Amino acid sequence: MLIVPLFWLQFAAIAALIYHASIYIKVMPILNILSILMVIMVVNSQSDPSYKIAWIIVLLALPVVGVPLYALAANRKMPKKLSNGTIRASQKMVGLLQTDESMLDGLDKEAAHVFRYGLQCGFPPMQGSTCTYYSSGEEWGKAYIEELKKAQHYIFMEFFIIDEGSFWQEILEVLKEKAKQGVEVKIIYDDFGSITLPWHYDRYLRSLGIEAYRFNHVRPALIFRMNNRSHRKITIIDNNTAFTGGVNLADEYVGREERFGKWKDSALMIRGEAVWSMTVMFMGMLTYVRGDDNPVDYEKYHLPCDAVSDGGYYQPYSDTPTDTETVAMNMHLNMIAHANRYIYIDTPYLILTEAMKNELILAAKNGVDVRILTPHIADKKLVFMITRSYYLPLLEGGVKIYEYTPGFNHAKNFVSDDNMAIVGSANTDYRSYFLHFENGVLLHNTPEIIKIRKSFEKALEVSHEMTVAEMKETNVIVRMMQALLSVFIPLI
Repeated sequence: MLIVPLFWLQFAAIAALIYHASIYIKVMPILNILSILMVIMVVNSQSDPSYKIAWIIVLLALPVVGVPLYALAANRKMPKKLSNGTIRASQKMVGLLQTDESMLDGLDKEAAHVFRYGLQCGFPPMQGSTCTYYSSGEEWGKAYIEELKKAQHYIFMEFFIIDEGSFWQEILEVLKEKAKQGVEVKIIYDDFGSITLPWHYDRYLRSLGIEAYRFNHVRPALIFRMNNRSHRKITIIDNNTAFTGGVNLADEYVGREERFGKWKDSALMIRGEAVWSMTVMFMGMLTYVRGDDNPVDYEKYHLPCDAVSDGGYYQPYSDTPTDTETVAMNMHLNMIAHANRYIYIDTPYLILTEAMKNELILAAKNGVDVRILTPHIADKKLVFMITRSYYLPLLEGGVKIYEYTPGFNHAKNFVSDDNMAIVGSANTDYRSYFLHFENGVLLHNTPEIIKIRKSFEKALEVSHEMTVAEMKETNVIVRMMQALLSVFIPLI
């Protein structure tokens, strides 16, 4: 809606140069001055270098397009209502989670550094918890439904995608039954991610006794207004059991539908004290979607949890585009920086900031075994092409990259040194790091970390290792397209 008209406007400016030089001479100096001023603003902004470069090219090469586009869409601005509402909701969460640095005393040196950052962002490490890691959607789906059936007080769910299919219908039957039993069922789903649902599906759910909300309604507007999505995957049951990971509520995630070959995914179930952090995260979003006229009673849902512990540390965290703190990216960067022996990364999209790329190469040059697993079968052809454009500099820097040949790798895991791991919703791309609401859990010294590492290694057995020679053989035209797309991907 925005780019196409401005693109043709650029050609109109060229036509003015040819046929109406006098008009062009009057208008272009003003646009050129504005573009130079905006470039100065870009250079001095606190943004990723790739983001700056993309804007500088647009502003200087195409001022007719670049000047109005920058004025409207720069700095990844959010709609005012969404920004103010989610900020107010976050402020109401302050004080609900105890942030005491003495919690770090039992951690080893490397882990303490990573956990301290999360603590400074308001996310305390927790003990008194256990977890179960699921290396496939099929495995997770069975456990997920069984846990939903055990709910006695409430079920909270927040997902990017809900899609009508056999898996969702099976879940919905459980939720309907629980609602009849008096269990509070609350669902938040992203309106764009779940765009295949019938219009106003939230009203249908409410008719079943389920409190449901669409996050950031899709409406006719400039596309950047629709950029900020809730990409989180959170389920909480009675403040005692919680789920998160990469899985959504659709058939392909649990192996009931094959779209891009075999679907590889991951999820985490947590029990115990750490669940309260995730309960608070959900209620923060619930506070926003409900609005100020229908406040949330946080303490009502702070139910006692089972006394369990595996001796490990858990740090659930969330990220929001409403501030300048890129929590999801920084958690990933910290994991890489503090790995000593190895770091293994599962990601569907490898579209890296300059900081991420440099940190991965530096770790590899420091002797850390850095391995990344991406899909071999793409769900989005252009994005896959951009992902591959990052292979060559990483491979030349000593990073090992593998493509999961059976299909699509949708897992979002970091695991290092058999003692730290992250399982969450964030991809290693610009959208997750700068535009989306995300969440994850940092783990330390839990037995399931070994399982995460072994799952990664098992996937490598059916994956293809990429090489420098192979990437250099890529078609010249494809490499040119990759280079062009890579420049502008931070703006998309």
